[in-house]
Amino acid sequence: MENKVALVTGAAGGIGAAVVRALGERGASVAAVDRDADRLDEVVGKLVADGLKAEAFPADVTDSGSVNAMVEAVERRLGPLDYLVNAAGVLRLGEVRDFTDEDWHTTFSVNVDGVFHVSRAVVNRMVPRESGAIVTVASNAAVTPRTEMAAYAASKAAATLFTKSLGLEVAQYGIRCNLVAPGSTDTAMLSSMWHDDSGRRGTIEGRPAAYRVGIPLGKLAAPADVANAVVFLLSDDAGHITLHDLTVDGGAGLGA
Repeated sequence: MENKVALVTGAAGGIGAAVVRALGERGASVAAVDRDADRLDEVVGKLVADGLKAEAFPADVTDSGSVNAMVEAVERRLGPLDYLVNAAGVLRLGEVRDFTDEDWHTTFSVNVDGVFHVSRAVVNRMVPRESGAIVTVASNAAVTPRTEMAAYAASKAAATLFTKSLGLEVAQYGIRCNLVAPGSTDTAMLSSMWHDDSGRRGTIEGRPAAYRVGIPLGKLAAPADVANAVVFLLSDDAGHITLHDLTVDGGAGLGA
């Protein structure tokens, strides 16, 4: 991936930061995007200290104007984009009957609108060049119902079909669009779901009362596990793969 330019949203989060590092270690110049400017600077600072090519571009993916300006700035400073990774995401928990309008709209504004805004801005630049690869980080929850996760699951299902439909439209230009669907990954988002020390054990072993079967491989994914899948789908090794959904969940979805 030498001399390639990538844009990664959600770069201050666990999976997003791992994707930025994985791309940087393979020689790409990476535009790291997140609305948490302080955390983003911290992540990028560590990468630069390790000799990787990364630059912070704070932006809110829910604001199309901010996204368009950010993408323009990235191409002006780093060059034409070869890769896009939509990794920005939020999780709001709660049963549907108690869920607030604000939590619902926040979930969709980041997990769906954000994917649309960034993908549109980047694809409009990739199409004239007739090349590019996009990966959206979705979730195994997009195909497996989860209690207290209706909004998250629905948003990830929407992002999944959006990305595949986009891929169908731009295949004629040589642009590939794929998805990586993580399961339980060792990040701050996952630990926010736990109320005590039993949370990790329950996630791995399963919770029958919540209709969760656990993880057959007996462990959580590391962010790097997800990042490696993303890098594969972006790479030339996946040059004939598009509209694909690669699940990285240790078998938690039982192959769904």
